[in-house]
Order: sequence, then C-alpha cells, then structure tokens
Amino acid sequence: MRIILSRKGFDAQYGGQASPIMPDGTLLSLPIPAKNESLKFSDLNFKEKTYLEIIKELNPNTKIKDNYVCHLDPDLRSDVIQREIGWLPLFGQTGGAQGHLLGKGIKEGDLFLFFGSFKETEFINGILKYKRNTPELHLIFGYLQIGSIYSDISKLPKELQYHPHAQKRFEGEKNNCIYKAAETLSFSTSLNGGGCLGFHNNLVLTKKGYTKSRWELPEFFRDIEISYHTQKSFTKDYFQSAPKGQEFIIEENGNVSDWATKLITNGTKA
Repeated sequence: MRIILSRKGFDAQYGGQASPIMPDGTLLSLPIPAKNESLKFSDLNFKEKTYLEIIKELNPNTKIKDNYVCHLDPDLRSDVIQREIGWLPLFGQTGGAQGHLLGKGIKEGDLFLFFGSFKETEFINGILKYKRNTPELHLIFGYLQIGSIYSDISKLPKELQYHPHAQKRFEGEKNNCIYKAAETLSFSTSLNGGGCLGFHNNLVLTKKGYTKSRWELPEFFRDIEISYHTQKSFTKDYFQSAPKGQEFIIEENGNVSDWATKLITNGTKA
C-alpha cells in the first residue's frame, strides 16, 4: 500500500482563508471556488449552517459571494449534500497531477491522505471566529483508500455522475479520472474506506513554531522517497514541503503504512 499526501481545500490563494478546526475538533475542509460548477457554497451543509454562512462568520470580508460555486473534491463527508444510494467517498484528478499518479502506478488499495491549511476556531457570542494568535497549520483532514478507478466518464455508475470530474467539461481533459473509496479499509475493516478525521495532534504536519510548509515528520521519512522532494528537503530542524504540487507520492514502506494506519485509527475514534 502506497501513501499519497494530497493537498486540497482553502488557502491564501484559493478561497483566501484557512479551513476551520471547529471547536468540537471537526476538520471542515472548505472546497475551493471554481467556475462552471453546479454546487454553490450555500448548497453545502455542516450541522445547522451552510458552508457559505461558516465562511462569512470566519471572514466577514471574504470575496466569496452568495452565488459562488465550488469544486467539492475530495467529497468525503456523507451528509454535506443529499446522496444517491450506494454513494461512497470520491476524489477526482486530471491533467498533470493525474499524469503523475498514473506514471507512478497508483492503483486499487493505495491510500490518499488529504491535507490542507487549517486554523483553530471558537465561538464568541454564538459566532464562529478564528482564534486570535493561533498559527495556520498544514494538517491531514481526511483519507480515501482506493476501491475503484474510473477513467471513462461515459460509463460511470449513477451514484458517481454528480461528481465534478464526471461532467462534460472534463471530457477533453487529459487523464481525467475518479477514484472511489473501498467500502472498508483493508487494514481495519470496521472503518469506512474513506472519510474525514477528527483533530488530534499527530495529524498536524507543521512543526511547532515554524511556518506551515515546514513539517515535522517521523525520522524514518529521511530514508524514503517522496515525489517532488529530495534529500535536501530535510534540514536539520524540519522537512521543507514543496510549495507547488498536489500529489506527493511516498515510497511504499512498512513504517509509513503503520504511521498512516495510526493517524486514521486515532482520527476516527468516537
């Protein structure tokens, strides 16, 4: 089983703010704004609020408008919209990023760990706010173990046809592909094959006291190949993650698999 660290969600460039670490520990990744999509931020729900309401509470000066649409991908949270029977978490990729996955031979059974930019929040007089004087962090918020791979969008099952990468505008895109989660994890069959994680400290990639792209990885990572990185990515004090690139493929390794397994297991505990 290979692990892919996959960068997704809001940041300073896409969305203009960090996704929230909710006061209850929920990691609510905000999907990036995009043109020619069908879902608005106001169509997505978390508990009693829409994503648009959450964005506006956190950032009253947001550039996200009421009519803005978004790219819900990866789609990991079952109750964010109404679902078809048989739905499982999905992730789509295309272009050079999918070419990278294809070239590395990513296949069924491999595991995506999705990470993004997050910041702690709190309720002040019933309004959700970012906590003052807390850093923006890179952290892992979700996972998807590949159960099926679809590269022909004309032959998709009904429950996949809503997905952004299933739409006609992607027909001409190079390497367009949708990954569907396995029903359960191969290494823990009591857990869903894809989903969101609840906050715990080991999900934080950013090293304490450093900017978010400077990570603290277990020492065994020094001897393991990570695409878009070299040995020079490891400094004395931290791992410098690449500023560009979406999919960082980690060389297959038992220590890495055990690390990922523990992250998911601890993040899915009630």
